[in-house]
Amino acid sequence: MPHSPEAKKRVMTRLRRIKGQVEALERAVEEGTECGALLQQLAAMRGAATGLMAEVLESHLKETFQQPQATALTPADMDSEIDQLMRIIRSYLK
Repeated sequence: MPHSPEAKKRVMTRLRRIKGQVEALERAVEEGTECGALLQQLAAMRGAATGLMAEVLESHLKETFQQPQATALTPADMDSEIDQLMRIIRSYLK
């Protein structure tokens, strides 16, 4: 999770954008908007969610591998961290 005030602000901005997109999509469905427009809104939401995931993933990678304690990780611990990240990424890509 982003811990610096700047990183947290960026994540919150992305979350608010996604929330606004979800609310707009809900209104569009209620109003009977055509499928093409709905698909465009869904694609925008997916892009926003992907951007959010990239932001959080980047923060996690930096925290895990750029910190001084990262140099103290054994190869097995490093492999475990990488495996955990790959499980998260694979679950997102499904």
